[in-house]
Amino acid sequence: MNILLIGSGGREHALAWAIRQSGQCETLFCAPGNAGIAEICECVALDVSDHDAVAGFCRDNAVGLVVVGPEGPLVTGIVDALDAAGIKAFGPDAAAARLEGSKAFTKEVCTKYGIPTARYGRFDNAEAALGYLAANPAPIVVKADGLAAGKGVIVAMTDEQAQAAVRDIFSGRFGAAGAEVVIEEFLDGEEASFFALCDGETAVPFGTAQDHKRVGDGDTGANTGGMGAYSPAPVLDAAMSARVIDEIIAPTMNGMAAEGCPYKGVLYAGLMITAEGPKLIEYNCRFGDPECQVLMMRLDSDIVPLLLASCDGTLKEAAVAWRKQAALTVVMAASGYPGEPKKGGTISGLAKAAAPDQVEVFHAATRHDGERLTASGGRVLNVTALGDSVSEAAGRAYRAVDEIDWADGFCRRDIGWRAIEREMAKG
Repeated sequence: MNILLIGSGGREHALAWAIRQSGQCETLFCAPGNAGIAEICECVALDVSDHDAVAGFCRDNAVGLVVVGPEGPLVTGIVDALDAAGIKAFGPDAAAARLEGSKAFTKEVCTKYGIPTARYGRFDNAEAALGYLAANPAPIVVKADGLAAGKGVIVAMTDEQAQAAVRDIFSGRFGAAGAEVVIEEFLDGEEASFFALCDGETAVPFGTAQDHKRVGDGDTGANTGGMGAYSPAPVLDAAMSARVIDEIIAPTMNGMAAEGCPYKGVLYAGLMITAEGPKLIEYNCRFGDPECQVLMMRLDSDIVPLLLASCDGTLKEAAVAWRKQAALTVVMAASGYPGEPKKGGTISGLAKAAAPDQVEVFHAATRHDGERLTASGGRVLNVTALGDSVSEAAGRAYRAVDEIDWADGFCRRDIGWRAIEREMAKG
């Protein structure tokens, strides 16, 4: 079948790489794509915010499945529009995508259906929010309610930082996403990501990962969209994963169905593994970025039948196979990120970097300027490798990084450090 993939980042390049290997994929389109995606499929100039135009493209090109990568189109209802046009699409409808589109909505679902999460308050004005902070001192977490490109969460370690975050959000820094603020209890533990494919009734576990949000080595500096990730997450062993399904994923699926908005697509649970067990930090309604890159490297099943089963309500019959190896990805970002990145720099050496069999370089923000490959954003490349251990995968990934010639690029040099420490302790 012909498939349309929506998106332009490293997540979408990894998805395109996996979809292209499927025996069920004939022509793969991507809108808008990037320079790396263009090497393996046909990139098209399509305004994905114009849902009628997307549906028209699908009809004109006999597209049998649309795979929506980023959260924005999901929250604005692209799946609803495609469904109305009789076009199959992977991802939740707008009502279900509120699990990512509104942190306050997710908190209400957690409260109603007994899903373990941090204590919280929600506010539509600064005065009330500051009053809540006065009674709940730092450390504390302040969040813009809506979509803020991964930058609307402030972990405030002092009361002054928390107060500044509230004022900053209500001053309009995040636009409409900051119309409301959610303030949460600070949870102590180890963060991890748990993924499940969902068809409205059934949820099938789809891997675990841990990412690195801080820009600098040692988890220092500003929060980013993610500077690297590895899979599987050691902290989510079989017993803990079973608890996540029973205590978090299943109640969410049942609750969303009871609310009249059954969840289909991938459900990405950001978790804190505390002394009491797993607690939900937040939900995302799409694959993580860069977590998707390590999941796709480890996946040993044809992804297209799994995506179709999610759409068709047949996941009960599906089986997911994984490579036994670990995967690790290193994000190469442009100088200045997560602030204003330096764009336009020439990148070379990618063919040599990706020459080993167990290494892939997924593009995130690249474009061609004549014969030159150039950086066009903040997070630019995802250098991803497999290994029999996280340590081995990291070694391969960093050797590949060192083959890339890009004067304006930088990366963290300690991706996977927590898992590597565990491996060293075991000997």
